Amino acid sequence: MNIDIKSQYLVPFDGSFSCGDAATAPPEDVKKKKELRRELSGWVKKLQQLQRVFYAHDHHSILLVFQAMDAAGKDGTIRSVMSGVNPAGCQVYSFKQPSATELDHDFLWRTSRCLPERGRIGIFNRSYYEEVLVVRVHPEYLSGQRLPDRVQGDDIWAQRLSSIREHELHLARNGTVILKFWLNVSKEEQRQRFLSRLNEPEKNWKFSTGDVRERGHWDDYMQAYQQALATTSRPWAPWYAIPADNKAYMRVCVAETIVRAMQSLSLNYPKVSPKERAKFDEMRSMLESE
Repeated sequence: MNIDIKSQYLVPFDGSFSCGDAATAPPEDVKKKKELRRELSGWVKKLQQLQRVFYAHDHHSILLVFQAMDAAGKDGTIRSVMSGVNPAGCQVYSFKQPSATELDHDFLWRTSRCLPERGRIGIFNRSYYEEVLVVRVHPEYLSGQRLPDRVQGDDIWAQRLSSIREHELHLARNGTVILKFWLNVSKEEQRQRFLSRLNEPEKNWKFSTGDVRERGHWDDYMQAYQQALATTSRPWAPWYAIPADNKAYMRVCVAETIVRAMQSLSLNYPKVSPKERAKFDEMRSMLESE
């Protein structure tokens, strides 16, 4: 799959990626919010049309992975970009703290159970990447996973990243289109959004004290993201580092990327064979004669 879109945000898979290279703000000549919303509406309409054919074509599935620091806008982006998609052809899963049952399996098990069927778009709001991000920043979480001694050690992160690459390659070989979005919000913008959640009563429900505590690990998270993105971005499972300080611009980037990917699949409605078409004529005659 070759997608010529937003190449400045495509994470290279040669290991040269650095979090510092991924801007958190949009280009200086970015359009105004009203224009961006109009542009997003156009992409959403195209996505709606493509999704109908995609569902009927039934040869591929799409997996959209969203990862970001807190308050980057994952939920709002998913809601805005997918607003025109038929719910019957779309599945959204949010992965938070794993359950006891999930901890009794390998780290890919809980997300594997939620992979999209052919003809459907699957969305992971956080994903198996949490196991090389939050768990890497908080290695004490590993004790709850009851791993064999031979699996643990300093090379566990390299092993898990290798497992993720192999997992995504297997999915791609079997028809899953994988697009991964890192919504890159700046630390200052995150601070302002947290303050907004505290100061505006209608946003209080979004606030968590744990989110503020995690800000103290910002540099550790950036290191974890840098290695995860640089070592798992591949042509068949690319990472897009999208500037997230401007939500309207970020949503346009995400929507356009998805549409371009779907357009590259050469989708079409299933064709009816001559034999089936002959039956159609018979059924048409029966209905018209009633």
